[in-house]
Amino acid sequence: MLSKNELKYIQSLCQKKQRQEERLFIAEGTKLVDELLNSHYTIRKVYALAEWVQKNVAPVDVVTITAIELAKISSLQTPNQVLAVVEQQTPAREPATHEQLTLVLDGIQDPGNFGTIIRIADWFGIKQVIASEDTVELYNPKVIQSTMGSFLRVDVWYKPLHEFLASTKIPVYGALLNGKNMHGEPPVTEGLLVIGNESKGISKELLPFISHPITIPRLGGAESLNAAVAAGIIVSHLKKA
Repeated sequence: MLSKNELKYIQSLCQKKQRQEERLFIAEGTKLVDELLNSHYTIRKVYALAEWVQKNVAPVDVVTITAIELAKISSLQTPNQVLAVVEQQTPAREPATHEQLTLVLDGIQDPGNFGTIIRIADWFGIKQVIASEDTVELYNPKVIQSTMGSFLRVDVWYKPLHEFLASTKIPVYGALLNGKNMHGEPPVTEGLLVIGNESKGISKELLPFISHPITIPRLGGAESLNAAVAAGIIVSHLKKA
């Protein structure tokens, strides 16, 4: 049974300010919660339907709730059996960019795009993402859901990108409409790939740091590509074995 205070508290974690104050976030669904239970994240409490509780042994506090109660605390259109309240984490180390490809995200605003890019990074074995301070928050429920659990394997840092790129000594690739054909680039073993804002692209103040401007050759009539789609296409080429 869910108390009114508990219901309001969980609902409040849908707000960024509350998440940041409490250093908590919400994760939903059987697959995601199962991965969290087997991860290095600390789960404060699990709220689940009886059918989930009967099938799972969780070493955390589990509250059995009804489908109606789950619908009230869920941010999903179709709630999926279980919701967990989890402690946020900050990477314990600074990013090490040598001998690997790192994604750099400049002002990505759409939670679905951000989550999908993290998932793309995970698919291609990229272990870290550097995000600008105005990029959407990692622990936004839609970001977490869109990662499909990949946030557990990809570290994310938020940094002033101007300072970060100014201090780097490795190649900096940038996705630009007027860049060189990406197919002319050899596979990358060390470098940064900057993906810009969905509508504005890479910020003007960051352009001087792009040593390798690249573009996806356009064969049709579309004006642009979704940021996550563009990231996936470019990474699939730069990470080619």
